[in-house]
Amino acid sequence: MQGQINTIAFSGLDVLDVNLQIQMTSAIPAFTIVGLPDKTIAESKERIKAAFEAIGISFPAKRITINLAPADLLKEGSHFDLAIAVALLTVMQILPQEEMSEYLILGELGLDGSIMPVNGILPVALKANQDEKGLICPAAQGSEAAWSGLKNIVAAPDLLSLINHFKGVQSLPEPQKKQHISQQSSLDLADIKGQESAKRALEIAAAGAHNMLMIGPPGSGKSMLASRLITILPPMSAKEALETSIIHSVAGALKNGELDFSRPYRDPHHNASTAALVGGGKKAQPGEISLAHNGVLFLDELPEFNRATLEALRQPLENGKITVSRAEHHHTYPAHFQLIAAMNPCKCGYLGQKGQECPRAPKCAAEYQSKISGPLLDRIDINVYVPPVSPWDIFEKEKGETSAVVLKRVIKAREIQKQRFQTFGHPELLTNSELKGDMLEDAVCLQADAKELLITFANKIKLSARGYHRTLRLARTIADLQNETKVLKMHVAEALSYRRTMSSND
Repeated sequence: MQGQINTIAFSGLDVLDVNLQIQMTSAIPAFTIVGLPDKTIAESKERIKAAFEAIGISFPAKRITINLAPADLLKEGSHFDLAIAVALLTVMQILPQEEMSEYLILGELGLDGSIMPVNGILPVALKANQDEKGLICPAAQGSEAAWSGLKNIVAAPDLLSLINHFKGVQSLPEPQKKQHISQQSSLDLADIKGQESAKRALEIAAAGAHNMLMIGPPGSGKSMLASRLITILPPMSAKEALETSIIHSVAGALKNGELDFSRPYRDPHHNASTAALVGGGKKAQPGEISLAHNGVLFLDELPEFNRATLEALRQPLENGKITVSRAEHHHTYPAHFQLIAAMNPCKCGYLGQKGQECPRAPKCAAEYQSKISGPLLDRIDINVYVPPVSPWDIFEKEKGETSAVVLKRVIKAREIQKQRFQTFGHPELLTNSELKGDMLEDAVCLQADAKELLITFANKIKLSARGYHRTLRLARTIADLQNETKVLKMHVAEALSYRRTMSSND
């Protein structure tokens, strides 16, 4: 007796077809899985046997051979459990072979016959929809699969329910889309008293999705500012949410099968490894920068990160993607994130603060700041100093604008950018930080005196070609916030003020 079932294997974010072939013969009982299975798949034999026993099905005392084709593709993961179990049930004539061949099947089996969640349901559902097939998956992830637009989804809580559904004894409900409802954040930009220049820079960063570095002594509010950036960013579009959710699904970070339209905010600790940040490990999984796709990556205490880890950010900051290469894997993940970084001006943190700075100042500052390479700094659009907050600011000053007020201006500026990109025939672009080439020159519309100022200043501080273009993008965003069609001299002047070198007070 022979049969075939359709399942999948993952290669990064790509979903690859796997043809699961089964042969059952009357020979010495054995259960063999071939086709480059990993140890997890080899162990599935015991889970399947226990699951069959739990639901009252006698495991056949025959020679069973499972082939996972193509045989030269490494197969990894527990999601093959359900496909192998269904294949067995078809050759045992408990489930219909022809009907099962119309589905992509994946899920992990529990010893009690339950079907447990696995990673990557959303991209598999999208592939099933593209291939005009159905999908059989765990019940807990049915809502995740529903976001693909696929209609024929069988989301079963256990093996017995799946069998009863196809026998017509039981009808499993059609899964419904679920959207994550974010709880009202208690964070608000108004909580930060003073720091008007830093809050202005944060608003510009939000409006154009520009990278930003904050430098200041401990306790000046850098982390508070960064955590409130998310409150002045517009929610993701449906396309952005789907892109981000695919990455989170493959990484196993999509909770309860719910799509979240709020932008991701990732803040790894400075002891994070290169693999944790950019992706890697045994299976070359996506890292923090890919999990921050379409959102914010906050790196606090920037110089404390490993130098090699920081240098790995250069490619994704420029191209919006990261390639992870390992001996057995070579994957490219999207990594279009907004970098927000914070650091002290020196090791002790009190450079320029009389009575507090260490005896080695300012030499210690030069050594500390040199940990950040020039090429990485060149990719940061906004460099702003966050001064210490005085007690007068804390106790006497009134609260400033709320996040809701600032968000309205950010949304308006982004709408201006969106309309401009559509006019230029590039509707796929969303923010000024993505402007490149001839389109950048056309979009900026520099006035003569603004151009003269930019060229003069660029020559004075030896601005690189990349720095020049990033300054143009930043000036365009500042003009958009003021609803100006052309970029004026004052917009360029403000943009140039954010290209400062690192120090405590310049």
